[in-house]
Amino acid sequence: MGAHRFQVALGVLLACLLLSGPAPVHADSNRDHDQARQALESGQILPLRAILDRIEPAFPGQILEVELERKHGAFHYEIKVLQADGLIIKIKVDAKDGNVLATKKESKN
Repeated sequence: MGAHRFQVALGVLLACLLLSGPAPVHADSNRDHDQARQALESGQILPLRAILDRIEPAFPGQILEVELERKHGAFHYEIKVLQADGLIIKIKVDAKDGNVLATKKESKN
């Protein structure tokens, strides 16, 4: 499975979880969507809400983007947060236990 297709499928799944409403799923991403849902249901990853509850106190702001990536068999959430000062923080979180693995500040554009 291509990493990009997996990220697109996960973005659709996460949008559903965040908005509690139906989101469009492209036909070619159904398999990726199902794999992301299975990872959540089997306990391989924490729900996005649990991850956000853990990071929001340390990284307040508006969530711009969330991706779930799988590299070397491990799942990671990558979350972009727009802070009040206009900085964007990219946060890499272990999807299994919610630990912050890395942060990166992106410059204002």
